[in-house]
Formats: sequence, structure tokens, C-alpha cells
Amino acid sequence: MPEQQSVSFEEAMEKLEVLVEKLEEGDVPLEEAISIYKEGMELSKLCHDKLKTVEEQLTQILTDDGQIESFTINEEE
Repeated sequence: MPEQQSVSFEEAMEKLEVLVEKLEEGDVPLEEAISIYKEGMELSKLCHDKLKTVEEQLTQILTDDGQIESFTINEEE
């Protein structure tokens, strides 16, 4: 599914929701269900990858001198 890379996160999530609804109906032939499942997994991976990229961007800060540094928050227990 090479064209999936140009799909936005929101579009991928909408497509994924439609596929899940189709599978939940339960009246899909086995071959089609397998195809839908594979497409869903590809969309899921695409969404995960996009979220990971955004997470990496959000964990970096730009310092006063223009350098990029990692930003972490130490959680207290």
C-alpha cells in the first residue's frame, strides 16, 4: 500500500474505523475479511509511525542558541 504514506493520520483513522465496522458486521466472506484485516494492519502501522514521528518531534526543544536538545520529564512516583 505505497499510496498510504500520503494519507493523513485522520484519514487513516477514518478508513480504519470503516474497516473495523465491516469486520464487526460479521457477514464478510473469509477472503474479503482477510484482505480487510491486512489493509487495517497497514493503516494501523501507518498511524503508529505517524504518532511516533510526532512524539519524537515533541520531545525535542530548541534552545536559545538554536540547538536542538532532547526534552524529558521525570515522573515522580
